[in-house]
Amino acid sequence: MMLFSEDVFKRRSEFGGSVELICGSMFSGKTEELIRRLRRAQIARLNVEIFKPKTDTRYDENAVVSHDLNSIQSTPVENSSSILLLGSNTQVVGIDEAQFFDDELPSVCNKLANKGIRVIVAGLDMDFLGKPFGPMPAIMAIAESVTKVHAVCVRCGNPALYSYRLVSSDAKILLGEKETYEPRCRICYHLD
Repeated sequence: MMLFSEDVFKRRSEFGGSVELICGSMFSGKTEELIRRLRRAQIARLNVEIFKPKTDTRYDENAVVSHDLNSIQSTPVENSSSILLLGSNTQVVGIDEAQFFDDELPSVCNKLANKGIRVIVAGLDMDFLGKPFGPMPAIMAIAESVTKVHAVCVRCGNPALYSYRLVSSDAKILLGEKETYEPRCRICYHLD
């Protein structure tokens, strides 16, 4: 006895996609959570493809790497439209450092989800000035689920939602680690 007819299965795969967003400040565990979800999809034997911006070479050119040095292989791409060139049997797409992508990323996420693909996106929701970062607000608007993770404020221990820049630079994008940024809560962020 067949539980699903081919038509039902086809419709489910065509319209069963979704967009999940993992966001927060630096050092909050966004990439760690992305890797966890993608590994679970791989354990379930789903076809997974993972992307990151080509400009993110902090730990590895071809892998998504968390601050705890957990990693998963990925494909670095120049722009979000390159993600649409993925294999036809892909079931899950992971995208890290979404804030560095162009403004077409929300449209790309929608196209993938509308094809029945589960899209899991991770990125900073705010830049160092505390302003919405790149395509992240638009992705939040279209996502079926949003997980906001928090770091720990290095000044007071409260939940941190800001990425405080420690070095003097007005550049919107400045790749760095603990020598460049620290997580801070609302109060401690506004003290300096």
